[in-house]
Amino acid sequence: MKPKVAFFSFTSCEGCQLTVLECEDILLDMLGQIEIVRFREASSLKRDDYEIAFIEGSASRPDDVTRMRKIRERANLVVAIGACAVSGGVNFMKNFHYLQRTREHVYGAQADWFPTTQVQPVEAVIKVDHSVYGCPMTKDEFLETVKSLLVGRTPRIPQYPVCVECKMAENVCLFHRGQTCLGPVIRAGCQAFCPGLGAGCDGCRGLAPDHNLASLTNVLGEYGMKPEEVRRKLRLFNGYIEVQP
Repeated sequence: MKPKVAFFSFTSCEGCQLTVLECEDILLDMLGQIEIVRFREASSLKRDDYEIAFIEGSASRPDDVTRMRKIRERANLVVAIGACAVSGGVNFMKNFHYLQRTREHVYGAQADWFPTTQVQPVEAVIKVDHSVYGCPMTKDEFLETVKSLLVGRTPRIPQYPVCVECKMAENVCLFHRGQTCLGPVIRAGCQAFCPGLGAGCDGCRGLAPDHNLASLTNVLGEYGMKPEEVRRKLRLFNGYIEVQP
């Protein structure tokens, strides 16, 4: 029997789920191998007999924690998809500000109408079996993860930094152009998309396993960036990693 799959949304833009729908060239083949029983972006069907749960988004409300725990109880495998789910993403920047003041800034006089808490990535709430990185996640990496789960192997996710992909693409290093980039410490897998277009990497795929932030901070300092500015730049997608012991 085909494994039953469900997609869940928490605090996010749902761009990663749209990436799934953009797999037009292989979507029908994929549906021949799995049965999707819950996917709000594509169907009104809502079943709870799933075996694999893909979760997009971070927990930012009290009931989000309860929902995630129920998903974990039902699913054999939980996969966090996208930066918001994996590391809190852009949402996590809220945690560096006074929460009540932030609520009042966003909602004004109705601030108390909307329950909110500090942002938590999925792994801070429940056990995560696999992660798909990026903002949004790439189609190729999502398909690699699905195929791997179907055959019972660990997905092949790059462990090296974006700089490796830049060299493979023969891109001119942005540092040689007087620009700055987080590529030396960020996990590859995006095919150096942003540097390839002349824009520095902002770190949406999270830190590479063997990153060296101290060396990057020194290099960026040579380009006039102060340590606090480096920290703020990393916080765009990696605030959760920063606050871990």
